[in-house]
Amino acid sequence: MSAIAPEAVVIGASAGALEALSVILPALPANFRLPLMIVVHMPPDRSSILAELFQAKCRIAVREAEDKEPVNGGTAYFAPPDYHLLVEANKHLSLSSDEPILYSRPSIDVLFESAADAYGPALIAIVLSGANQDGAAGLKVIADAGGTAIVQSSEGAFATAMPEAAKAMCPSAQVLSPQEIAAYLEKVSGRP
Repeated sequence: MSAIAPEAVVIGASAGALEALSVILPALPANFRLPLMIVVHMPPDRSSILAELFQAKCRIAVREAEDKEPVNGGTAYFAPPDYHLLVEANKHLSLSSDEPILYSRPSIDVLFESAADAYGPALIAIVLSGANQDGAAGLKVIADAGGTAIVQSSEGAFATAMPEAAKAMCPSAQVLSPQEIAAYLEKVSGRP
């Protein structure tokens, strides 16, 4: 655990995201103080119901990210379909329709790398279940900036390629189950 108190959490997931996030997000208490920015790979041509789905079962605020909105603690922001989600230096969110990265828009790497610039060592990054390599390079950038890197354990993960690629590129990452990730977040959120 970094000596610097965390200021934000970024999460990337693909296949199996719903199962993992359904363990993590509803476990967070109403007084959870960190913002969470979340990229889940999904088809670009459909509207997403992730924010509504999770708002119904979470004690923290859950919403789809909007361009140029300030990042607020205790809120989970989902990237909208077909837009990259970035964090600007002034801690505002930004949406981009730049080219897909690793066939994905939103891209986990784009979120992670921009958040590393904005938060440096005060960032926690989590790569969950997924079937490609998106998130691995971004996780390494965050770890190199002094942030905390976590990958979902393969055991029980719906798709292990994404967390395994992230762990291979970022060997210092902690490997935790979704239940352990929820407990970890709750613990670090309580730190002043």
